[in-house]
Amino acid sequence: MEYSDRSSEASRPFLSWQRIVDWAQTHYRERTFRKDERIPARSGLLYLVHQGAVRLVGVSRTKTVSEDEPQEIETSVEFPEEAFLGFVDAGQPFEIVVQSSFSLEAYAHIDRTAIVWMYWRDLENWSHFRQEVFEAFRYQHQRKLLWLSALGQRKTIDRLISFLTLLIEEYGKPAEQGYYLPYSLTHAQIGSAIGSTRVTVTRLMGKLRKQGLILIQEDNLICMPNLEQEERNK
Repeated sequence: MEYSDRSSEASRPFLSWQRIVDWAQTHYRERTFRKDERIPARSGLLYLVHQGAVRLVGVSRTKTVSEDEPQEIETSVEFPEEAFLGFVDAGQPFEIVVQSSFSLEAYAHIDRTAIVWMYWRDLENWSHFRQEVFEAFRYQHQRKLLWLSALGQRKTIDRLISFLTLLIEEYGKPAEQGYYLPYSLTHAQIGSAIGSTRVTVTRLMGKLRKQGLILIQEDNLICMPNLEQEERNK
């Protein structure tokens, strides 16, 4: 299994990115958020993560009939159901989609996450950067197809290991024993992503740890060992 560092902030020419940040700060288009603070994003705008990381959450609304009312006066109550949809790390763009039964919400996943926002027409000022944005969204779309493929597996443990593999392939950082996910995730968040429960995820994570397929580092960060390297060292 191979991992690559896709940090656009690291690969993009510093001058280009710095000009955009300077422009955003001059036009009051940058804001810094605390950990788990909701980002008041809206559809039709382009958002860029200057520093930190953003957690995307899908919210679908289901209606139930209130049993407190007489049958002839049925009232429906909406209950939001949240699902973790992935991260957006520094140097990457994101946008918000809102439909009648589904919406996308963004939260600062770590403290001091800085967000730049702009209108799509503002990209006309930076033609090369506009192409980078389109390429980034194309890549995100391809990753979402892999995500959907992983979630189509019948066994929960297969969905779990595929989900963790995709996350670490995309965001993983090298560690002594393999690669680790630099962002913490609760078992409830993992469960919402793979269509399972917190209790089931906790049980399966323990099983994967016993099998040596994952490790847990400090701050509850998930690590996947480089099994191929371990086999070569034996």
